[in-house]
Amino acid sequence: MTYSLLDRAPAPLHPRRVAADVAGGTVRRVAMLSLHTSPLAPPGGPVSGGMNVYVREVARELGRAGIAIDVFTRREHERTPEVQRIAPGVRLIQIEAGPAVPLLPAALSEHVGAFSGAVAAFAERDGRCYDVVHAHYWLSALAAEHLAERWRVPHIAMFHTLGEVKRRALAAQHEPSVRLVSERRLVHAADRIVVATEHEVGLLRRIYGVAPGRTRVVPLGVDLGRFRRREAQRARAELGLPQTSRLVLAVCRIQPLKGLDILVRAVAQLRRPGGVSGVELLIAGGVEQASEEVGRLQALAAELGVGGAVRFMGSVPHERLPLYYASADVVAVPSLYESFGLAAVEAMATGVPVVASRVGGLQTTIEDGRTGYLVPWHCPEPFAERIELLLRNEPLRRSMGEAASRSMRRYAWGAVARELAALYAELMREHARPAAAGGC
Repeated sequence: MTYSLLDRAPAPLHPRRVAADVAGGTVRRVAMLSLHTSPLAPPGGPVSGGMNVYVREVARELGRAGIAIDVFTRREHERTPEVQRIAPGVRLIQIEAGPAVPLLPAALSEHVGAFSGAVAAFAERDGRCYDVVHAHYWLSALAAEHLAERWRVPHIAMFHTLGEVKRRALAAQHEPSVRLVSERRLVHAADRIVVATEHEVGLLRRIYGVAPGRTRVVPLGVDLGRFRRREAQRARAELGLPQTSRLVLAVCRIQPLKGLDILVRAVAQLRRPGGVSGVELLIAGGVEQASEEVGRLQALAAELGVGGAVRFMGSVPHERLPLYYASADVVAVPSLYESFGLAAVEAMATGVPVVASRVGGLQTTIEDGRTGYLVPWHCPEPFAERIELLLRNEPLRRSMGEAASRSMRRYAWGAVARELAALYAELMREHARPAAAGGC
């Protein structure tokens, strides 16, 4: 059975929760929604990035803490199993909503009703009762709104990026009106909005009038066991990268918002006569080498005479990224906007200095001049200047990398999960009601 966005879902058929558990804020099960992309998708694809890593890692940590997590995503391939156990206490559930093929977010809004209806049907069939619905991205928040009402449980939304902010950062890029209208309503419909930085709290207040008390800052995290300092020469040897080159690395989805054209222009400046010799730019991300944006960047590099110095590595499995970071002399994040900037945090945890745009959450994670450099956005000259400073000064590069690595200890995924668990319990206490009132 499916529902349109305008349908009100029928009353829940789940067993009622014991009232004492609700009043005490005991969190047993969480429905986590990631409608448009699976947490198992490798970062760097058309719609996969830091959010995929976030959902996967916090689900694992919450499961490890004893909270049962069901992550619901839309099925994109016919042969994928409906239910996969991806970690102790964590299930990934593939929901049929629309054709079982990959679709971009702009084409998914018409399938949100089918998704929420199918999630409700699965939960009923499975006999599951959820204490909280935690949605990731605006499409999931649309579905979560209906599920939370159906189950009478709190609804947490984390947008990761906001369409209006993207529209302002990149005026030439069209954002679907359904997204802009939906987000403007959803920021007031959710019981709490989780954001990665205080910067986002300010954006929500200025753009949408969201009171700060309705937001909760919970940063993204990093796997400190995986992303740690490594010997650069050994990492380069394992990846087959040149030992003598000066390597600048960018890890991101290949799209205009990531500002990679700025970085290509900066590398062209670095390779000018009298500049830094042997500079190469590695771009890790994207799945289609022939994509329009890759073609545009390759044409720009050729026009600037650096076509042979810009290498597109394609999508890199997340477990291989530490080797790429360790191989780099500098990691660059030239984005026009980043709500947090997971690549910067991973690079810093690996002990590599970062040169990044002074935008969004990057202003929170990077301490300018100590753990990295923040430069004006959309300007290749400041990027070239700071990258050159680091490439020419090995002691500075080493000391800044060490400081960056130390500063990342507060971003362990376990700490992130503890903050989310505390928020879940807080919302359950706020929503406590007598058992006679019904509910999940």
